[in-house]
Parts: sequence; C-alpha cells; structure tokens
Amino acid sequence: MKLMIASDIHGSAFYCRKLLEAFKDEHAERLLLLGDILYHGPRNDLPKDYAPKEVIAMLNGIKENILCVRGNCDTEVDQMVLEFPVLSEQALLSIDGIEMLAVHGHKAFPAVKSGTVILSGHTHIPKCEEKDGAVFMNPGSVSIPKENSHYGYMIFEHGEFIWKDFDGNVKNKYLIR
Repeated sequence: MKLMIASDIHGSAFYCRKLLEAFKDEHAERLLLLGDILYHGPRNDLPKDYAPKEVIAMLNGIKENILCVRGNCDTEVDQMVLEFPVLSEQALLSIDGIEMLAVHGHKAFPAVKSGTVILSGHTHIPKCEEKDGAVFMNPGSVSIPKENSHYGYMIFEHGEFIWKDFDGNVKNKYLIR
C-alpha cells in the first residue's frame, strides 16, 4: 500500500490544493492526516489563502481515502463539517508488517513495542529519529513549516519513508530495516 502522510494544513486552501495534487500525482491509496486541519491556532500567522470552508470541501471530496488523528487545533465543531473521523487521539496501523502509531504530537506518546514507527505532526519540522527502540517521524507542515523547513509531506511504500516538497523533490529517506 502506498500511503501519503501529512500534517498541519491549518485551513490553507492554497496548500491543501497542492497536497491533493501531490496525492493524485503520487497515486497513493490513502492520505493519513496528523491533525490541525482547519484552524491556524493562536500562535501561528494566517497561512496563505486561509479558507477553511474551501479546505472542508476539498477534503470531503476524498473522504473515503482519508485517515486522520486529532490535532490540538481540531475540535468537535470540525467534526460537524468534515465527513471523515477527525477526533481520534491516535491510530495504530500495520502496513506491510510495519506497525505505525499515528498521533498529533502535542501529548505524551503512549508506550509502544520496539520497532514501532511513531508518526506525529505538531512541531511543523520534518524529523526522523531513532529513540528507545522506536522511530519518531514528522512529515513537517503542509502550510506553515518552521525552522526553514519545506512545505511538504511524506510517502510510505515498500518499507521506505520519503519526505518530499510540493515540487516533488526528495528531502529525506528512511528505510525500515
């Protein structure tokens, strides 16, 4: 299965459109969103083309392809307008024999068995770090990257995670051993 992983759209219609174009171009089967879909949050500037209603329409248009966990900016009101589940704090996935725990990252991670990949957003900074037997990965931010990182997403396929920008440039790779 080819999985696209993204986080922190924060209501940007411009970058949501870029994400969905990349989703189509990548021929991914599912899109895993790691939270913070509609609201920009009090600490962030408004992202380019902040238009949550447009983001709602775009994402609802592919609702059958979306998996999602709740971010710190996601609320019950968001669930009233989004037609796919957005309020789960975490999701455990097993794809091609690889266990992945999807969270937003604003809360402490639950204990996981060795070898688990922990996917989180929240910091807006792409990351790949092995720690305590787990691999922590962050795709960065779709619309508000921080620390001079790129606007982008990750792809998971055949045991490999690939970070990309919206021009299709590979920024990093990690192969599960």
